Amino acid sequence: MKTVVKIGTSTLAHATGRLNIKRIEQLCKVLSDLKNAGHEIILVSSGAIGMGVGKLGLPSRPRDTAGKQAAAAVGQCELMYTYDKLFAEYNHTVAQILLTAEDLRHADRHQNFENTMSRLLALSVLPIINENDTVATEEIEIGDNDTLAAIVAESTHADLLVLLSDIDGLYTADPHKNADAQLISDVYELDERILALGGSAGSSLGTGGMATKLRAAQIATGAGCDMVIANGRDPESLYDILDGKAVGTRFHAKGE
Repeated sequence: MKTVVKIGTSTLAHATGRLNIKRIEQLCKVLSDLKNAGHEIILVSSGAIGMGVGKLGLPSRPRDTAGKQAAAAVGQCELMYTYDKLFAEYNHTVAQILLTAEDLRHADRHQNFENTMSRLLALSVLPIINENDTVATEEIEIGDNDTLAAIVAESTHADLLVLLSDIDGLYTADPHKNADAQLISDVYELDERILALGGSAGSSLGTGGMATKLRAAQIATGAGCDMVIANGRDPESLYDILDGKAVGTRFHAKGE
C-alpha cells in the first residue's frame, strides 16, 4: 500500500515550538516498521517555521513573509537533521523535497516531481516533503500542508492519505464548545453539510484547521484515495489505520 502521512506542527512540537522528541522518535519508528512490512511511505512534514521560532527564541510565529522565511530556513535544517538521524537508526534513507505551488501548477515541473517521486520509491527511499517556506511568497505558496499532502497523494496515485493532527477527527460540532459533539467515523460524500463543519483556525504554530483538511479530503477522494484524519499523539495508531480499523474519521474515495 502506498501511503502519504502528513504530520502537523502542533503534533511535532511542544507549545514552546521546540521539538517533541518522544513523539517524533515514535513516529519514525512506526513509519520504519511499516516500510519494513512492505508499505511505500511518503511523509509530508510541517514544522519548519515552528521549529525555527523555537530555535531562534522568538516570542511568537512571525506574521511577515520575511520573518516566516527566516524561521523556516533555520527550522528546516533542524527538522531534516532529526529525521535523517532517526530513520538512519532503522536503516532507512530519506530524501528532502521542498515544493512551491508553482512547481505543482507548471506541467513540466509537476511531471519532474512525479518522476522523481517514482524513482525515490523504487529505490526504497522515504521522501519527506514540505512546502518551500524559505522562498514561497503569497503568490506562489500552497498555504498549508494538508492541501500539499492531498496533492502529493493525487500525484503519486497513493492508496491512502493520513493527516495526523491535534484533533481526533471530524465532529458534528466543535467538541471544545459543545459537549454533545460526536465523532464522525466515516464520510462517504463531502456534501455541503459536511463541508459546513470546517472551521478556519489552526494552532498558533501552524496554519491548518478543519477547513483545510476538508479541502484535502475533496482532492484525495476525488483522486480515488481514502483519507483519514486522526490524532497524532500516538503514532502507533498508524498500524490500525493501515489495517483499515476505525480510527479517527475516514473519508472514503469516490466510487467505494
